[in-house]
Amino acid sequence: MAEAPPQPVLRFDGVSKQYPGGQAALRDISFAVAHGEMVFVTGHSGAGKSTLLRLIHLAERPSQGAVLFDEKHLASVRGWRVALHRRQIGVVFQDHRLLTDRSVFDNVALPLLINGSAHGEVGKRVRLVLDKVGLAGRERALPATLSSGEQQRVGIARAVVAQPTLLIADEPTGNLDPQLSAEIMQLFAALPAQGTAVLVASHDLHLIRRMRKRVLVLDHGRLADDISAADLAS
Repeated sequence: MAEAPPQPVLRFDGVSKQYPGGQAALRDISFAVAHGEMVFVTGHSGAGKSTLLRLIHLAERPSQGAVLFDEKHLASVRGWRVALHRRQIGVVFQDHRLLTDRSVFDNVALPLLINGSAHGEVGKRVRLVLDKVGLAGRERALPATLSSGEQQRVGIARAVVAQPTLLIADEPTGNLDPQLSAEIMQLFAALPAQGTAVLVASHDLHLIRRMRKRVLVLDHGRLADDISAADLAS
């Protein structure tokens, strides 16, 4: 008997999102992301990229259709279970969302502390990930003393430190120079081998082409194309 295909980590099934006043951000979107897969979402400004990510993190709820995480219907995730769901997802926000009165170390350590990681393990993993994003030696700095690009890297370190089931990133390289952008993307590309699926919203087509990963293309809230990694490589 043939083995059943593995369950996806994320699935959108006919998802639409309409805001008060009639603005339709997403229209009948369906796709799935496999465990251990890296996928890009691209499209024009206002195409629906950020809304799509907010639905995964439960910052928004769909107007129609279903969003499933490890085949659990997220409509059933309410109250205190929302926080439990978010522990499984690393998020890189466009606006960083750092704790301004806490050091770089404390900002990055937060997901590990929430998950109850041992004190010695927290220090080791925070320093390792800060080194990977080029911030070794800045762990005592406060966010206000960092450049916008450095703050973005702190946000990336915080998102990946707890090795989440899924990482979602909204324009994660928007404030970074090309070399550092490429290095951050290589860090993301290594995550699936460690058990973390990755979904990145980006308008940087040059970077996307160079990564040669699957690409979902949004156009005015609709899924206009789903381009496989093989098609990009050909």
